[in-house]
Parts: sequence; C-alpha cells; structure tokens
Amino acid sequence: MPDEVATAALLVALGFGVSTYGSIIGAGGGFLLVPALLLLEPGESARTVTTISLAAICFNGISATVAYARLGRIDVPSGILLSASAVPGAIVGAWATRFVPRGPFDLAFGALLIVIAAYLLYPRRPAAALGPPGLGWVVRRFTDANGTTFFYAFSRRMALLIGFADGLIAALAGIGGGILVVPAIVAWLHFPVHIATATSALVFTISALTGTATHLVAGDFDFGLGPILFLAIGLLVGAQLGARLSGRLSQGLIMRLLAAGIGLIGIGLIFANV
Repeated sequence: MPDEVATAALLVALGFGVSTYGSIIGAGGGFLLVPALLLLEPGESARTVTTISLAAICFNGISATVAYARLGRIDVPSGILLSASAVPGAIVGAWATRFVPRGPFDLAFGALLIVIAAYLLYPRRPAAALGPPGLGWVVRRFTDANGTTFFYAFSRRMALLIGFADGLIAALAGIGGGILVVPAIVAWLHFPVHIATATSALVFTISALTGTATHLVAGDFDFGLGPILFLAIGLLVGAQLGARLSGRLSQGLIMRLLAAGIGLIGIGLIFANV
C-alpha cells in the first residue's frame, strides 16, 4: 500500500509539473510526459506509453483551453483550421504506433526534439513587415481580454500542412502536438507568441482527443486506468497555473523555455539508447 500511495503521489506531481511548464509554452506537457514515462517504465511498450500520455494530455488540453479562452487569446477560427487537418493526421499516427519498435522510437523522438530545440535557439533575422496578403491567405485581427490588439496573416494551405504534420507526429509520439505547433505557426504563419501558445492549446486538445479515440477503437487500452487518472489530477491544476503565468512572460523567454525543455529531454533519450 505505501508503494501504491507513493506511485500515485509521484504521478500527480509529474502531471502538475509537466502541465504547468507545458501550458506556459503552449506545448501541453506531453513532450515531457512521454520521456518521463519511458524512463520510469522501461518495461512498457512504446504503444502503451504513448496511449497513456495521449489520454492524460486530453485533460491538460481541456483545462488549458478554458484558461486561455478566459484571457481571450485563442484564435478560434485559425485553431479550427489547423485542427481540420490535424484530425486525420492524428488518426494515422495513433494507428501507426503499434508498428513502431521501442528502441528506434526513443532515438527518433529524441533526435526530433533536438532538431526543434536547435531551430528555436538559432538566431534568425527579424520577420519582414507584413505586406498585402496573397490569394488563399487568412487575415486575423482581434483584441484579447487585456485590450491588446493583434494583427497577422498567413497562408491557408500552409496552415493545413502544419496541422496534418502536427496531428501525425503528436499521436505517433503521444506528445499532444503543441511542441510542433507553436514554433511552426510562429515561424511560418506569423502568429504572435502569446497567441500561438493559446491557440496551440485548442489544437493539441482536439488532436489528443482524436488520437485517444483512435487508440480506444483499436483496443489499445489493455491496461489499468489508474496512471491516467492520477496524472489527470495534476494536469488539470497545472494547466490553469501555466496559462496564467504565460501571459506574464516575454515572448523570447517563452521560446527559450520551450527550446531548453525539449533539448534536454531529447539528449536524455538518445544517451539512454546508445
């Protein structure tokens, strides 16, 4: 019994920690939760770990989405557009997890995280001033609950491509997707960072729910639901705190926090499998 209580407390604390940090940067915490579970449960298959993580991240996403909606920072139409292609991507990714062996999975996931971290930290020239939008572009202008007005435009075709890639990799890796959405929509869709993190919460929630439903239909929930429930307690609370803290941090700091977290986890996974 003491061991069971300790395990439950550890899962709650883990959920709270990854959710707070993940919600600050709009990544949902799944990118931290998967490596943590892989290291804590070395005997579990990649399929089981990603299924647990993806199901738990649904609670994180719903909580963070509600918190960001209160702040008025979610670009709902753009979030729905990204999700329209993320859903089929998530279905394909969740189905494909059964064919991915554990060793290559860990190495590939770690390498992906390092590449993304390097991209976020690599100095880039300031974005050019926004000119007249082209054919098929979406123009967005809205004001958040604090009275700050945001204006940007992006290619609808690029948004759909990003959405599909996000859903595919998110479900395959069990990471919830935000780790890919935030840097992608900031770099290629010109989203302000604070709007990107908030909108990402909506996108990764829809993606995670879709991936979880696919796992359910495929019969992948062949384990006890205790870990998911304990993680969910911490995830629900941490998401509320993280969303509020995010608005108080600078855009540069948020991106550096994102790069630092994913880079360290990526290095750890690679060294654990070489």
